[in-house]
Amino acid sequence: MAEKRIIQVEEKVPFRMLVPLSVQHMFAMFGASVLVPFLFGINPAIVLFMNGIGTLLFIFVTKGKAPAYLGSSFAFLAPAGIVIEHFGYPYALGGFVAVGFCGCILAFVVYKFGTKWIDIVLPPAAMGPVVALIGLELSGSAASNAGLLDEVIRHQNLIVFLITLGIAVFGNILFRGFLSVIPILIAVIAGYVAALVVGIVDFGQVAAAPFFALPNFQAPKFSAEAILIILPVILVITSEHIGHQVVTSKIVGRDLLKEPGLHRSLFGDNFSTMLSGFIGSVPTTTYGENIGVMAVTGVYSVWVIAGAAILSLICSFSGKLSTLISTIPGPVIGGISFLLYGMIGTSGLRILVDSKVDYGNSRNLSLTSIIFVTGLSGISIKIGNIELTGMVLACVVGMILSFVFYMLDRLHLTND
Repeated sequence: MAEKRIIQVEEKVPFRMLVPLSVQHMFAMFGASVLVPFLFGINPAIVLFMNGIGTLLFIFVTKGKAPAYLGSSFAFLAPAGIVIEHFGYPYALGGFVAVGFCGCILAFVVYKFGTKWIDIVLPPAAMGPVVALIGLELSGSAASNAGLLDEVIRHQNLIVFLITLGIAVFGNILFRGFLSVIPILIAVIAGYVAALVVGIVDFGQVAAAPFFALPNFQAPKFSAEAILIILPVILVITSEHIGHQVVTSKIVGRDLLKEPGLHRSLFGDNFSTMLSGFIGSVPTTTYGENIGVMAVTGVYSVWVIAGAAILSLICSFSGKLSTLISTIPGPVIGGISFLLYGMIGTSGLRILVDSKVDYGNSRNLSLTSIIFVTGLSGISIKIGNIELTGMVLACVVGMILSFVFYMLDRLHLTND
């Protein structure tokens, strides 16, 4: 690992390196990002377009100091599905605009009042397990994509999955020089070739796709009822955003909550979601896959992320190119995700180690224990049409418990 050179956040990358690094980044984001539009029943081209625009806007708003790729948000699936069923997709777009607008207001509130409250409601003993849960609760998704949770596991899927994961893992350990920063790209290519050999890739849709096609833009419609169904998601995406910024800070070795500031990253994230609603796309969010790629490769450069965003824009106007990328089979995506999601979980544990959390202290032991069990137990709480479960519910529980401990401290009631 000492031989692997870290490419820092503001560092410019030579073009001969920029292209493969950007392709690697886009491939890692692509699988999850195009799944959301398929679930909503819309053309993924508009989503690829907004992912590119949203990421570039985020980089601009954060002054190029916060390395994040904005992909499709899964947090909106349940409430938006209800709105689409009863009102239609344009009214879901109106809800996306409303959530993004409220998120921008929240960013202004954070700008006025600062981020010291985060240290109170999410101390390291709480933040560590919350961040770990971001990766751990996605582990089932990685296994599902790979076909490992099917009643009958196809040997073709297993072969492709093992080849992809094996090259990603051992390439991260054994590759040297430039190859050491593109193990994900090499693993994707090797997995794709293996998928071709075992016959699980279908090029039929690629042949039928047009060379050039405009994304399907459409305008939002607004309904108070539809907005109220979707609006509570702001709690989910805010918790998710803070967790992503904290774990990214640990990976790149900088406090991104202070510089460029949580207010800037929150605004960039939510402004992109608002713009998505105005043009007919799905809400965007900072992506866990981006965090995993940075952790594996040591490439933190926003120039690489911007390159991935530009490639996404190009794909959005090329029917054949976007369709070709979408033929990457689930076992390849699952093999890559298996490693990337695990890296996010490990980053949460790293917070606990780096902060030297003392588990001889009863409050730290209780806090971490409750958060882990809440997040992994499968329990959920419904607030209207919004379901709090997994990492989000664990984060809310952790914040409440941390604040109670803080107040007990202030009242000198604890037995420290």
